[in-house]
Amino acid sequence: MKIVYMGTPDFSVGPLEALIEAGHEISLVVCQPDRPKGRSKEPAPCPVKECAMAHGLKVFQPERIKRAEAVEELKQYPADVFVVAAFGQILSQEILDMPKYGCLNIHASLLPAYRGAAPIQYAVINGDKESGVTIMQMDAGIDTGDILMQRNVEIAPDETGGSLFDKLSVLGSQLITEALEAVEKGELTPVKQDEAKATHVGMLSKEDGRINWFRSAEEIERLIRGTDPWPGAYTGFHSKVLKIWKAEVADMEAPQATHGMITGVAKDSFSVACGTGTLKITELQIEGKKRMSCADFLRGVKIEAGEHLG
Repeated sequence: MKIVYMGTPDFSVGPLEALIEAGHEISLVVCQPDRPKGRSKEPAPCPVKECAMAHGLKVFQPERIKRAEAVEELKQYPADVFVVAAFGQILSQEILDMPKYGCLNIHASLLPAYRGAAPIQYAVINGDKESGVTIMQMDAGIDTGDILMQRNVEIAPDETGGSLFDKLSVLGSQLITEALEAVEKGELTPVKQDEAKATHVGMLSKEDGRINWFRSAEEIERLIRGTDPWPGAYTGFHSKVLKIWKAEVADMEAPQATHGMITGVAKDSFSVACGTGTLKITELQIEGKKRMSCADFLRGVKIEAGEHLG
């Protein structure tokens, strides 16, 4: 097939590579404009642009894909299908109607669950037992189109947002190649989404990583895993930001401890009282330092029971 591919972050690289390997003709790659990155704040290409350039593909980076000049540019690259994976902009109906087979979206959830920008992280944060990828026929709504194909994966007990991201990127790469073959043969039957089961998640912000110690130890432990690697779950300690990277839910309840209180300190960990239960901290990062084990942290910082985080 002749394909216009739209994507921006790491998640979108695997499917692009898979389509190239499968022998499809990528006539154009569309991604977000270069954005400031790192300490220098110099504009840097997104992962999909880097991948496209490595393969010698034509790249288009519109500030707004809906603008007339952007639409006219897309018309210069006839395609059988547009494939979209975490592109980051909403397509107009005019664009959706351009290709023969329409626009197919690779969405990292089992729709209609987790429509929106952060389905991977929230699947972990909410304690789901499984996630997956949906290949969807795009319409004018946000992740509301008909389901063409789905496949699920289990969420491991120690799953992080990052590890699930990697799993679903691989799965999406496999599924889009299968879906395109089936679409071309007319073997797929679109299935309407059940609106009664639809859930929505917005884009994560840094504030979403702030730990609320009133919550249960189980909820906080899932937040820590779900926001790894970004934005990271964090709290305050001695007027500095303290990121918590790994923790375990402890069985014991600390008598008379208030939320956020450090209830015990060992050689390789310390425990914090939560709204319900206790959290054992095993890996962290204090502001200005690198990520480290709690054992290494405690060798350089004195922590005592009775102190508070937050």
